[in-house]
Amino acid sequence: MSSADSPPPGTPTAQDLKSAFKAFKKRLKLTRLDAESSIAGGPLSSGRGSGIVAITPPNQFPQAVWDELVKQGKIKHAGHGTYGLAEE
Repeated sequence: MSSADSPPPGTPTAQDLKSAFKAFKKRLKLTRLDAESSIAGGPLSSGRGSGIVAITPPNQFPQAVWDELVKQGKIKHAGHGTYGLAEE
């Protein structure tokens, strides 16, 4: 493998990006489910959506990973350190 094939130092690898995006989507889904379960009025109500569109990303990944995912258009910066899915 030549040096031209390796990413510059500090640049997240494709595997890092894939793992971070998967972790982000899972955390967003669980956060929404948790909020929806506490919003529902009772066992006979139909419940309603949580309205959660952005979360603080998992902290096991560096900021460079989240910046790269924003640049790729997979997530969007929602302000105050939170991110949401770009396709929503």
